Amino acid sequence: VQLQASGGGLVQAGGSLRLSCRASGISFASTAVAWHRQAPGKQRELVAVINGGQTVYAGSVKGRFTISRDIVGHEMYLQMNSLKPEDTATYYCYAAESGRWRWGQGTQVTVSS
Repeated sequence: VQLQASGGGLVQAGGSLRLSCRASGISFASTAVAWHRQAPGKQRELVAVINGGQTVYAGSVKGRFTISRDIVGHEMYLQMNSLKPEDTATYYCYAAESGRWRWGQGTQVTVSS
């Protein structure tokens, strides 16, 4: 299983970014998927998850971020709107496989004030 996140970059506060995650060896359509992020000096935290038909967001991003996946199941996304400087972090996509969470290299998001 390989996961590769992309789409990060530098954006001004109030702007938007769309992160993508491409998978090989797994289909996002039939498994739990999630986005996490890790800011410098902080622990990695859950941003959003789709699991068993339910979608859950961290309180800090609810109403601004949207997690989704394509019908075919090879890509998942994180639409991020109204970005804030505190959203600056490396973002990682996760997928459940054989009872374990898998993740790949992240993509850096930097929000300037």
